[in-house]
Amino acid sequence: MNVLIIGSGGREHAIADAFSRSKIVTSIWVSPGNAGIAREFKCLNLDSDEKILAHCQSEDIDLVFIGPEQPIAAGLSDFLRARSIKVFAPSRAAARLETSKAFAKELMTRYSVPTARYQMIHAPEEIEDVLQDFAFPVVLKADGLAAGKGVVIASSYSEATTVCRDLLSQKSGSKGVLAEEYLKGWEVSLFAITDGKDYQTTLFAQDHKQLCDHDLGPNTGGMGAYCPVDEAEAYRGAIERDILEPVLTAMCEEGCPYTGVLYMGLMITMEGPKVIEFNCRFGDPETQALLPLLVTDFAEVCRAVTDHEVAKLSLSWEDQVCLAVVLAAEGYPGSYVKGIKLNLHELHSRPYFAGVASENDSLVSNGGRVMALVAKASDLATARALVYHDVDSMPGKELICRRDIGLRENTLR
Repeated sequence: MNVLIIGSGGREHAIADAFSRSKIVTSIWVSPGNAGIAREFKCLNLDSDEKILAHCQSEDIDLVFIGPEQPIAAGLSDFLRARSIKVFAPSRAAARLETSKAFAKELMTRYSVPTARYQMIHAPEEIEDVLQDFAFPVVLKADGLAAGKGVVIASSYSEATTVCRDLLSQKSGSKGVLAEEYLKGWEVSLFAITDGKDYQTTLFAQDHKQLCDHDLGPNTGGMGAYCPVDEAEAYRGAIERDILEPVLTAMCEEGCPYTGVLYMGLMITMEGPKVIEFNCRFGDPETQALLPLLVTDFAEVCRAVTDHEVAKLSLSWEDQVCLAVVLAAEGYPGSYVKGIKLNLHELHSRPYFAGVASENDSLVSNGGRVMALVAKASDLATARALVYHDVDSMPGKELICRRDIGLRENTLR
């Protein structure tokens, strides 16, 4: 099998690594990739749908795996499928579960999927009337793609009003603002591999979105994750029965069956699991902590989806813990420093590269999230020790990270 992966981040590096362990994959390409990924896999910049198609035809690509949300939202999977190319990604219509929070919320309401109470704000003059129906804090989300950073928890009416006006401004590009009740509980992520009808769920993972320790600071694209999350296992049956199965049924009834991987961002509350958000692709950095534990051939997983044979699929996992800690450039998620030289000698953990470039045969930072350091071990404490040993041994202080990945107390109080 020849595989083309679309994307340029740490998630795509982890996906390429998973494919490289397959017994049936012979060639892996990544577009555009990055300088770190290019040290292991063939990277090239295919900057249009037509160039991607031409590469698929010239290199006999058997599967295109679309990593990030933007090309899915732009319709790349539809374009390729219409030309008989097998794709691991949902259609543009199905991806509305992520690209339109209004669509997702309306669908969950119609099909009685547990989620937070919400109202949409489409214009500044609606802000006051909507906000008066919510207690504070209130969750405010841009109705559109925001790279994991379009969420603000506003603690006061004044703050909420300012956030709504900013999200509604032309500068933000938001199609509206979703005001949502603040759910109390603890968060966890679960992925479903599905061909539209049948599904298999993965291990649970836990992302750490806020920039700073103790979940303080602004939301980011994710500062680290670990897997599995044992405390979540008691809720798997309810999540599959009350959330996943109704949503997959709903998408079929809506005329846009969902295929690929569906990310469920969940809050475990006193009333049970509730949906925070859906994503139409593997999460970043959860993927970096999840895929290293996969024993089942990843290419076979993808083939089960494209050939509508997920019912025959059996997912197997290593009995270990995997931890991913993101190293980011100073200033992220705002304006950040570039050109930080990376010293990667004698690492005990596995680097998955994101925002990096090549300079004089060395890797330097070229993005906000620079890379994730990932380690597997028999227990969480050992995995943490391996990763943070490498963090502490890296020279310079230009890269920042959280020191508490994997230390949350997943309890209801």
